[in-house]
Amino acid sequence: MIIRSKAPLRLGLAGGGSDVSPYSDTYGGLILNATINLYAYCTIEETTDGMISINSLDSNFSGEYPFATSLPIDGNASLIKGVYNRVVKDFAPQMSSFKITTHNDAPPGSGLGTSSTMVVCILKAFVEWLSLPLGDYEISRLAYEIERVDLKLSGGKQDQYAAAFGGFNYMEFLKDGMVIVNPLKIKRWIVDELESSMLLYFTGASRSSAAIIDEQKKNTESGKTDAVEAMHKIKQSAVDMKLALLKGDVRTFADIIREGWENKKKMANQITNPMIQEAMDVAMSAGALAGKVSGAGGGGFIMFVLEPTKKKLVENALKSLGGFVMPFQFTDGGAHGWKIFDTGL
Repeated sequence: MIIRSKAPLRLGLAGGGSDVSPYSDTYGGLILNATINLYAYCTIEETTDGMISINSLDSNFSGEYPFATSLPIDGNASLIKGVYNRVVKDFAPQMSSFKITTHNDAPPGSGLGTSSTMVVCILKAFVEWLSLPLGDYEISRLAYEIERVDLKLSGGKQDQYAAAFGGFNYMEFLKDGMVIVNPLKIKRWIVDELESSMLLYFTGASRSSAAIIDEQKKNTESGKTDAVEAMHKIKQSAVDMKLALLKGDVRTFADIIREGWENKKKMANQITNPMIQEAMDVAMSAGALAGKVSGAGGGGFIMFVLEPTKKKLVENALKSLGGFVMPFQFTDGGAHGWKIFDTGL
């Protein structure tokens, strides 16, 4: 038996950072994000050799371990091991040996939620394999606990829910830890207009979001006025963005992206840098209306909003900087898994 799964990466459109503790615990958070046709992938192959074989293609790590109920968290394939350890602990102490292989369409540190999406993807493969009774909310919550509690990796809550549910979602992160995902039904012409009016540019530099998020958390905990007020405005932008999207108001959409980026830069010192600012300046000079770094900041992908007739001009201008433009489309489906029988191909 072979089990496969895939989960979509996401673009954070508004409210990013308000899902991170302690802000969300104190004030509650609001996020609006949308999944795109870039994915995390996982394959589990049943074996009979009594070993657990791990292949993390993104980190170029391969390793074999004697079958055990817990694998060492040692910096190698930590996401895979973290999911395995939790699944065995909570659901399947008698699991059989297997080989697992994972990879992403986007590089780690791209700002598209690759790590959290991969956790959801791996978890979905185990859910499919073991027929675990877990729905989208349960998978999202468990993925969050594996990443943030078990593995102690800094970050927020939105990525896990985006990967599990898919589509355009308006998410509420309540003070008591409850999360409510409100799917948005966006008309097809609005989605088409958004795709025509957006450009996704990879700076060529991946980054770790942990340091940026840790500084953001510190600023919130210390009550730093500028940072907290900026986050209040970022949170409100999710409300404004929802209305603009439902109406198909791309000009207001661009205004919210631009204002959100200005507020986001107040959250931590490393969110922007000369490389990012150069890309912003080049794109704006070529006709872009607004831009913001996807994810925590510091590098990875920048999304730009522009007049569709100027898209090629902006793309050509950005290519001179050494990065690349990533074509994308929005997608509706969330994480899913399936089983096939090994045909020996």
